[in-house]
Amino acid sequence: MTDHGPATVDITLLVCTYNRSADLRDMLDAALAQEIGGRFTYEVLVVDNNSTDDTRAVVESYVAHGHDNVQYLFEGAQGKSHALNSGLQAARGVLFTTADDDYIFPSDCVGAIVDTFRDHPEVSFVGGKVLPIWRGDVPAWLGPSMWSPVAIADYGDRERHVDERNQICLLGCSFRRADVVAIGGYRTGLSVSQNLIGGVEDLEILQRLWKQGHRGLYDPRIVFHHKVGASRLTRAYHRRWHTGHGRFYAALRDPDFERSSARVLDLPVHLCRGAAAAALGWASAMLHGRRDAAFECETRLRFFAGFWSARRAEHQPRDGAGVLGDAAALVGDLLGRRFRRRLPSDAKR
Repeated sequence: MTDHGPATVDITLLVCTYNRSADLRDMLDAALAQEIGGRFTYEVLVVDNNSTDDTRAVVESYVAHGHDNVQYLFEGAQGKSHALNSGLQAARGVLFTTADDDYIFPSDCVGAIVDTFRDHPEVSFVGGKVLPIWRGDVPAWLGPSMWSPVAIADYGDRERHVDERNQICLLGCSFRRADVVAIGGYRTGLSVSQNLIGGVEDLEILQRLWKQGHRGLYDPRIVFHHKVGASRLTRAYHRRWHTGHGRFYAALRDPDFERSSARVLDLPVHLCRGAAAAALGWASAMLHGRRDAAFECETRLRFFAGFWSARRAEHQPRDGAGVLGDAAALVGDLLGRRFRRRLPSDAKR
């Protein structure tokens, strides 16, 4: 690791990167053009997650040109969570921001983050808007309900607290580093790694903070710009993302998401019902020529397929009776719900 600057700074921009040195240059140019005005100190820590391009040379060229607040760290274990944990240990910021290598920071962005923490000492994390810089024609089907795969977020112009009762997955989130270290850092196995996309490490770290009673804040004054390449504006990319997201969600085993009245082959029954509804929705939309609506239904089916594939790989049925028991519970639940819907209202009491 290159080592420059003071022992402690107010905030670290923690950037995990893999083979995207061209984007990294743009990100560094913007990150190093922040309006400081003597109000805060910061560093940019680039964690190279086993890149094979000229990532290291790019970072070190900035150091060579006198940017002593730029740091380079190599992490050979593939996967963003590994890179985040290495960066978390090396960071000198009291605060840190998880920044993608294709982010563009407005000149007032870092100052807004620091100001929000200073104005709200009660919060452990803050986030804001992540707005797109489109690098291709935006398809008609890519509306707000389909923004997750391209990492765009806009929760409006009202400040709001975020906690277990009001859960929002904040992208480009900033944290009090001590709070994240105290809960053990990032859980591995839930993040993008080479060709695996759709990770959930950002959601999982928030869930653990919520469960420890920590609160966050959505501040619309904090704005990141995110380059969305043409390859992410295709149906093929979104199919891959939703399939991967389903696989990672299966690994997450979120107790709230997994809670259901029955299970079959270790799948929560509500997920099965949702997949059935998505399949019917897809068929209806295709029948009526509404291809965009059909594709949104398809993405939900892709999520289910990824989830089911991951669970099938790890599911070890107790015996034939165990599988039949799960199936019977599923059928009984579905039939029971249908029967209850047909009962007169006084018979349901």
